[in-house]
Formats: sequence, C-alpha cells, structure tokens
Amino acid sequence: MKMGRPKKEIDQKIFEGLCGLQCTRNEILEFFHLTDMTLNRWCKEVYHETFSVVFAKKRGAGKISLRRTGFRLAETSAAAWIFHAKNYLGMRDQPDITQIAPEDAARKMREQAKAMRSRTDGYPSKMD
Repeated sequence: MKMGRPKKEIDQKIFEGLCGLQCTRNEILEFFHLTDMTLNRWCKEVYHETFSVVFAKKRGAGKISLRRTGFRLAETSAAAWIFHAKNYLGMRDQPDITQIAPEDAARKMREQAKAMRSRTDGYPSKMD
C-alpha cells in the first residue's frame, strides 16, 4: 500500500499575520515551505476561497495598521508618509488638469507666435 507525503501543517494565525504584513505569495510559500498548489488547496479547505481572495481580505488589517503608523510618521517625516501612502495604500497625486477649449488653445498659440515674431523683427534672418 502506497502512502503519500504527510500533510503540510499551516498555522492559520501565522498565515493571516503574514497576509497582514503584506507579504507576497512567494514569501508566504517560502515561509511555510509550500508549493503554490498546496497553498491554494489549503485556502480552499480552510476559507472555501482561493489564495488571492483570502489574501485580499486578510491584508486589510495590515493596511489599517500601516495607515495608523503613517499618520504618526507624518508628524516627523512627510517623505516617509508619502512613500507609504503611495506604495501601500494606493494613494496618488492628483494633478489639477484644466481643459482648454480648442478655439481658446488656437487663439493662445496665435498670440504666442505673434509675440515671437515681434521679438525677432528688425534682426536679420539666417537667409539674409
């Protein structure tokens, strides 16, 4: 009678902690010495969902903690807060984009061209 390998034991609390720390899938696989297939199978047995779905839910606690830490960091280092906010919390700069009507843009370009011509009037051109 053939016997398979012993079942890998995964500590659910540690797994959830790693998700909360924003560990990557590969880091979690290496930590528990698992294959991708084994991790996905375990997630389906324990949570009845794939790793990706479980990870998306469980990393939320880590984002809350990171946000809390970020507010404390902002008091002493704006650069550190900005880095964390952009890289881990999905925040980004929102430039103020104003749209100019095509006719206004064309008028502005004509004015700029006229101003440039008037500055060069009286100077010999390269063709002279």
